[in-house]
Amino acid sequence: MKKGVRCQVSGVSRRRTITFTLSALHFFRSLLLFLLFTVHCSLFTVAEAKVYIDIASPEVKKLPIAVQEFTGKEGKNIADIIREDLDFTGFFLGLDRAAYIESSLQMFNPQNWTVIGAEAVVKGNVNGEQNLIVTASLYDVFESREIFKREYKGEKGSARQLAHSISNDIYKHVTGENGIFRTKVAFVAEDEDKKGLYIMDWDGTGIKKLGIKGDFVLTPHWSKDGTRLIYSSERGGKWGIYLLDFTKMTERNIFVAKGLNMTGNFFPDGDEIMLSSSKDETYGLYSLKISESRLARITSTRWIEISPAVSPDGRLIAFVSDRGGTPQIYIMNKNGYDTRRLTFEGSYNTSPSWAPGGEGIVFVGRISGKHQIFIINPDGTGLRQLTDRGNNEDPSFSPDGRFIIFSSDRERVNGIYIMRANGELQKRITPAWLRAFGPRWSPN
Repeated sequence: MKKGVRCQVSGVSRRRTITFTLSALHFFRSLLLFLLFTVHCSLFTVAEAKVYIDIASPEVKKLPIAVQEFTGKEGKNIADIIREDLDFTGFFLGLDRAAYIESSLQMFNPQNWTVIGAEAVVKGNVNGEQNLIVTASLYDVFESREIFKREYKGEKGSARQLAHSISNDIYKHVTGENGIFRTKVAFVAEDEDKKGLYIMDWDGTGIKKLGIKGDFVLTPHWSKDGTRLIYSSERGGKWGIYLLDFTKMTERNIFVAKGLNMTGNFFPDGDEIMLSSSKDETYGLYSLKISESRLARITSTRWIEISPAVSPDGRLIAFVSDRGGTPQIYIMNKNGYDTRRLTFEGSYNTSPSWAPGGEGIVFVGRISGKHQIFIINPDGTGLRQLTDRGNNEDPSFSPDGRFIIFSSDRERVNGIYIMRANGELQKRITPAWLRAFGPRWSPN
């Protein structure tokens, strides 16, 4: 087997400044601010840290929580978003507002909440129109205390982002872990008979076109810091791998060669990626050092090998190979050695993607003629099927590993869906009219 064979890639560093519309430029600037900074918030009070929900427990108990409608314009909208965020996690039990005794204008009184079974209460207010100032408080009913009070500031139209920030803080204080409510999802959708890149909030709202198109565009992949995307695109009859840098608002071709070239994901250092290419007339796996335009072949030319997925620590590569006669998932170290087969069930398994902690791998397997999503431990144990309706593909974990996003044709038009990592609560998050696929969750 040939390993570590190196060659210089000619013409792979061509930089192109993207021509944006004014709305696209505004979006990119907003996105850049989101990627580099969180929504400004001021901390007024913080009680001693206490974990209310042990989400690592196999028998976690939902926390009964009351999210009161905030006072002021956008108050109901913000409270509704917070409630939806927390409900979807499966760790909170949102109480019916019709049962609330205490009004939004009243001071917190634990006796008003004990009688309806609330253990935590969220109250807040919204001020301003052009510039929003939202103050939110979280209360512990049993201990009759304010857990935290914070002020959040944002421009007009940022109510949803502010609500997601509040959800993140509530989640952090209650569970001790970071939330995913400010994360983004990059994906591919059809636009005027071409494929284009899009981005949206984790819950399917705020869909924006990135202005990147090609005859074909394949699944994008995020850098670890969330400031860049890599993706494969066919333009002018040639398949290339492109890098979109949000900090510079530029796109450049980092690899082009004859045949089909499909990108995997970044290594943790952000300067190296995995890819598969048929430039030597057979599909093989390569690593590409972006800053040096240096390509290294990792696997031999004897088999078709595609879909490389780098583990979170950068030490292992999961990939698809037909070396056993059918497409199956294998794992090797980053230099191509110590290869072992991971999947043995079924005759077609592909599209591996690692959990952010490296504790699991989701993939697509064919069963009864349909593509379904499965999860398996890196040692080959714990195989579970997560979907059973329609064809399901392109799985990707949330940055906390508790949710999975994927594409499905279960409702005729291919769309993007989200579910908990155990397969529960599967729901479509893209609109029914948008044909979308290839989602990848941002790391932050």
